[in-house]
This record gives sequence, C-alpha cells and structure tokens, in this order.
Amino acid sequence: MHQGDEKYMERAIQLAEKGRFTVAPNPRVGCVIVYQNRIIGEGFHQSFGGPHAEVNAIASVADQSMLEQATLYVSLEPCAHFGKTPPCADLIVEKKIPRVVIASADPYEAVNGKGVEKLKAAGIEVKQAVLKSEADLLNRRFFCFHQKKRPYIMLKWAETQDGFLGRLADDPDAADSWITSLTSKQLSHLWRAEEDAILVGQNTAHIDNPALTCREVEGRNPLRVVIDQKLELSQSLAVFSDQAETLIINQTKEEKRGHIEYLKLDFGGNFLDQLMSVLHQRNIQSIIVEGGAFTLNEFLNSNYWDEIRRFVGKKTFEKGIKAPSLTVKPQKTEKVETDMLYTYYR
Repeated sequence: MHQGDEKYMERAIQLAEKGRFTVAPNPRVGCVIVYQNRIIGEGFHQSFGGPHAEVNAIASVADQSMLEQATLYVSLEPCAHFGKTPPCADLIVEKKIPRVVIASADPYEAVNGKGVEKLKAAGIEVKQAVLKSEADLLNRRFFCFHQKKRPYIMLKWAETQDGFLGRLADDPDAADSWITSLTSKQLSHLWRAEEDAILVGQNTAHIDNPALTCREVEGRNPLRVVIDQKLELSQSLAVFSDQAETLIINQTKEEKRGHIEYLKLDFGGNFLDQLMSVLHQRNIQSIIVEGGAFTLNEFLNSNYWDEIRRFVGKKTFEKGIKAPSLTVKPQKTEKVETDMLYTYYR
C-alpha cells in the first residue's frame, strides 16, 4: 500500500458523510485527489440527481494538468453507466488520472465491478478495499437494499433500568411513562430524518399516539408505516396528521386518499416477507421500527433486523411492558446525557 492511502481514504469517507441527509436513494460518496502527497481536490455527492463525488473533486482542482500525475481516492467504486449523470469512470479515464484507490465495491447491478473494469482497461492502476469496512458501514442501507432486495431494518427502543418499555394501562403512574432524556429524544428525531420510513404497530399508535415525525430537529419526515390489521385506529390519532405520508397496512382495504394510503396484505405466515417486498418495490431503502413490544419481537424472532439502537434510561418501573431480550452483545456503547445507548449490528 502506498504511504498515506488510508489517511486520504479516511478523508474521503469523512466527506461522504456530508451527504447523510440529502443523497438517498443514492449512496454517500466522498472523493479526494492527491498530487505529490498533497490534497489538490476534494468533493462529495451533495444531493440526489446532482454531480457525483468524483466530478466535484475533479472540478475543484485548480491546475488540471496535475491530474495526470495524481491519485484519486473514492469511497465507492466509480459508476460506469449513464444515470442522472454521465459515468464517473469515463471522466477519470478522460482526465488520464493514473491511479485510483477505492474503498467499497458497488453492488448496484449497473455498476458492480464495471467501473473497475473500465479503469483497468484504460491502463489505470486500481487499488481496492482500502478502509472497506468503514466505507461499507457508511452505505449499509444502500448495500442491503441492492443485495438483500429489502430495506435496511433498524429496531429502536428505550427501556428502563429494570427492562421495561412502558407502564401498564392500569398503573397509577401510567401518565409518567417517558424513559429517556431530551437529548436522546432529539437524537431519535435526527435518526428519523436520516431514514426513508418509520414503522409502529397498532397498539403503539393507539396507546402512545406518536406523530412519528422529526419535529425536534430540522429534516425530512420519513414515510409513516402503521400496522392496523382490522382498521381499528381512530382517524384523530397523530399518525393520521398531514405532516407526513402515511401507509396503513391492513387486511381488507386498498385506497389512496391524500397523504394516507391503505395497503392490503395477507397477515399469514409470511407477512414480514410481503411487507419488506412492498417497501423494496417502493424504493424504501431503510426503515426504523419503533414498536411496540409485540412488533419489535416479531422482527427479532423472524431475524428481520440489521441494526438495533437501544436506549437504557435511569428510571425504574418495577412492572410494565417487558423490553425485548437480546442474546447478542453491542458493538458500540455510548452515553447520551443521562442515558446509555447500545448499538448492535448483524
């Protein structure tokens, strides 16, 4: 490996992260161009449909003649097809950049190795899999969508020190059911702005009356997916507000009315298979499942999850609705104000 390859790729991944809220359903990509151990150009994919990272980085180089002796670092394999923009691999060849370093291969069928093939066919030296795991994590939603043909599934919940999601309806303290800090709530809303959809079951929609929007932060509200098998939920609930598009999954009705759509599915043994297939067809790359206990356990028991974000607050309830039990260990542990946040990856 050339000296500095990991350092410059780390910078490319940092740049890619800047597209966190704006590039979906495209992947997040960053690019750095280096000439004689000095960065002469940088760019990232800024918005869906806009120029790709390589285009922005190349355009930022003041002296284009340097490109013929430079190395281009990019966090994802350059595209090789005409989409909303021309192929980046063609531009790299045209600019006679002699060396390209790539972190992740692109699983999208229109690319999937074709970008690397184009570069090598033009005589360009190609180095692959530099900081691959870091770059793969960055685009885990995009990769899951194209490789598994379903959205990336994130389960999220908050539980008390003694392992409860909430209080029972007849608990005299039922009104005092909030578990986590304001900072954790704001972080949860930031996550909502990052994902395409958010899902709850009927009980959570009825009892907690969540809006499922990212109102604590500035951002795009996700598609609300509500499981209401027998259409028993009241239209006055917050999930029916006009703040976001809402998909009501049920067993009897198909109808689109304004921002509310009713979708009929078979609630038989392969219900989650059907639901994930429908969401994939609608180009939903990621979904947060926020409860309740029955719904979370259905996803866990069916092995339908890719990531879990589990808050543990300081409160104790002594009795209530039990949180899901996990046998896996968290890959990441961090403190958020007074809470602990545990993150698990498959």
